[in-house]
Amino acid sequence: MYTMEDLKTNRDAQITVGSILFFVLAFPIYFGIAAGNADTDFAGAAGDYQVSGELTYVVLDSGTESIADGDTWSMTYNTDAVNNADELNIVGVRISMTYSEDETGNDALFCTGSDAPDTITGTASHLTFNASGDGQNNGGSGAHDVSAIWYNESMIGANVSGLSLNEIKAQIDSMGAGLGDHTVSISVDAETGAQNPPVFCQRSDGGETVDYTVEMIVLDYTIEAA
Repeated sequence: MYTMEDLKTNRDAQITVGSILFFVLAFPIYFGIAAGNADTDFAGAAGDYQVSGELTYVVLDSGTESIADGDTWSMTYNTDAVNNADELNIVGVRISMTYSEDETGNDALFCTGSDAPDTITGTASHLTFNASGDGQNNGGSGAHDVSAIWYNESMIGANVSGLSLNEIKAQIDSMGAGLGDHTVSISVDAETGAQNPPVFCQRSDGGETVDYTVEMIVLDYTIEAA
């Protein structure tokens, strides 16, 4: 055991204590760098991985719109309105629609005509990603949804081989690309049913009333070595 006086005057004591301090400080730094390099090598190494994930939905808006035949209703939503949006892995935007039949007429005596199906088209888009889909009320009621996505959904719940951890993440993590404007629209193509007999049974269909919900799609995922 060296005293403070030894450390001041004894060169051997100074060298011994200095060496001890060097290793005490150097070893944690070395192993920290080595562990970091190991993580980097693992992330960049191709292999076999099990990918798991769960989708959740964050509501941006919901409401009801009366849309005239041939018209389109459109709205844009920004993720600035969502708390902690920058912490979410936003991988898509979805619009869900339900609708009934607004056709009138066919209530006079001896009228035998029927309602005609109307076509309701929903569109969802973000940056260069967009999707569109049609639904019909078939003379009664109907519902459908449309999702624009920007991740590889085939990887979720699958064993992925030949790719690195980083390459897999690049296909399922938006890396902030889901932030910004998300635009949805609904258009209506209404059809008038048969008027039978045509002189007495006048029918009209000027559009449809559509209930809608707009949601961000959020993916939480894990990647493990298989």
